[in-house]
Amino acid sequence: MAARPPLVALKDVRLQDGPRPLFDGVDIAIEPRTRAALVGRNGAGKSTLMKLVMGLAEPDAGERSVQAGVRFAYVPQEPVITGGTLLDYAISGDAQPWTAEAWLTTFGLDPAKPAVNLSGGEIRRAALAKAFAEEPDLLLLDEPTNHLDILAIELLENELISARFAVLVVSHDRAFLNRTTQAVHWLEGRRVRTLNKGFAAFDEWAAKVQEEEAQSLQRLTKTIERETETFYRSITARRTRNEGRARSLDALRADRAERLKDVPRELNLGVDSGVTSGKLVAELKGVTKTFGDRTVIKPFTTRVIRGDRLAIVGPNGAGKTTLVKILLGELQPDSGTVRLGANLDPVYLDQSREGLRSDMTLWDALTPGGGDSILVRGVSKHVAAYAKDFLFQEGQLRQPISTLSGGERNRLLLARALAKPANMLVLDEPTNDLDMDTLDKLEELLESYDGTLILVSHDRDFVDRLATSTIAMNGRGDIVETPGGWTDFIRQNPGFLRPGANPRPQDKEAARRAEAADEARRVEKAEPSDRAPAKKPAKMSFKDTHRLKELEGLLATLPADIARHEATLADPDLYTRDRKAFDRATANADRARALLAAAEEEWLELEAKREALGG
Repeated sequence: MAARPPLVALKDVRLQDGPRPLFDGVDIAIEPRTRAALVGRNGAGKSTLMKLVMGLAEPDAGERSVQAGVRFAYVPQEPVITGGTLLDYAISGDAQPWTAEAWLTTFGLDPAKPAVNLSGGEIRRAALAKAFAEEPDLLLLDEPTNHLDILAIELLENELISARFAVLVVSHDRAFLNRTTQAVHWLEGRRVRTLNKGFAAFDEWAAKVQEEEAQSLQRLTKTIERETETFYRSITARRTRNEGRARSLDALRADRAERLKDVPRELNLGVDSGVTSGKLVAELKGVTKTFGDRTVIKPFTTRVIRGDRLAIVGPNGAGKTTLVKILLGELQPDSGTVRLGANLDPVYLDQSREGLRSDMTLWDALTPGGGDSILVRGVSKHVAAYAKDFLFQEGQLRQPISTLSGGERNRLLLARALAKPANMLVLDEPTNDLDMDTLDKLEELLESYDGTLILVSHDRDFVDRLATSTIAMNGRGDIVETPGGWTDFIRQNPGFLRPGANPRPQDKEAARRAEAADEARRVEKAEPSDRAPAKKPAKMSFKDTHRLKELEGLLATLPADIARHEATLADPDLYTRDRKAFDRATANADRARALLAAAEEEWLELEAKREALGG
């Protein structure tokens, strides 16, 4: 079959951006009805390349060819919604009112809704509805899954798969790209390489390309070494001053220098879990929460153990942040009990990027107390050196945060969060705007982290790679907990997240099996398996029951004792005024912490035993 002529093509495109070119000979062709991914690192120029494809920007050199009458639609990374209503916005391009209204409804929006005070998810869905309503020949999407919940992402996937137009999409969401794409354009080293397969084949292909380039660079280095030795050792070369050979050697060195400039810098992530927390991190029993007439959490019980990697998933507005705040002790439930473990030192990365004002500089954000250094996991480090670890240039330090891209702002949040020792990391949508290389580095870091991780995310691949347990909230107050990640949850609880759907009998049975499996996991963590008795008693002994009550009393009073001793030690003049009182308070605080940790360990064992025996 003859190849179809492309809708739009760029040939040998070059574009200067500062001292070095952003693009240096880019070739890319978009064929009709082909869904293609455009991938590359943050800062590689993906958004700029999209604008060149659309004709919204002009290259310094090269050609752009486009078929006559081709219609484009574009959803930028940060859409701006204008107009009085969402319908006004959706018809501000070339869309017909009835088409725009239908697409707004498809994406779950009221066409009459005012186009102000919208959530991030509503802004994204409105921009997508407008683009679909314009019935383009080529739809360009820049990070379309940002701020969308899982249900909206799946809706977008289905609409793209059934669409009759071509798509060029920039996204970090591997699951989304695996399902929707048929080709991949890889922007790396100022050029574009194309794979005529879906994204599922990209990693293996890219690894081979990188290996071949590394070998080519190694061969070039060896050639330079050999030519240099020949040039300087050859008497003939020195006597005749072989200018041709000298120019050849200079050209080889220049080639190598340019190639090395294109070798991307690596993100340098690190995390310190700090002081070990107690074995119990948090326990919720029969917790409920309502806001007005809306039930967010129906009676829910769970236990988080030190080292757990807990994912919380569900639609936007389902109450995920509410549950996190209850787990952290920042919000009280309407009913039920919450028990928090000892020595918890959490760090919370909030998706709203709270604390980052647009007028503050990157330097200000990293050093809120002033100065030119930052305490990184207990060690003082110059702010420029630490910023470099997160791929920021020194020239960016004094620029306002408003000039940073979405990915750069998220890297800045990570830099601030990971500077502090934390035995509990709470990450709320940490993958937004991050490129895949940064995501891979973050995943590697979290896989080796020995603290407790609570992850709120719509990125199904990210959850699958990291979570040991998944809590799903459907927005109607129902919550299920399943061992494993997203794939495990959806397999055992089909239909749970569907709007207005009641769990079917098989769903309830799957949830029951998942709960039983999860309880077995918890008991295994809390109680050593090699101590299983030969014959299980029918109920707890009087001694164990009495000891459990004693331990609950200790767990209630010891935190107050620790706080009292720490308040004494907070006196800055105590050490010089009364050394004995200082030593006594230090010893008492250490003793109370040790007692609390031991009591928690014993309580967990007895509580697991009680639950296993049914009370």
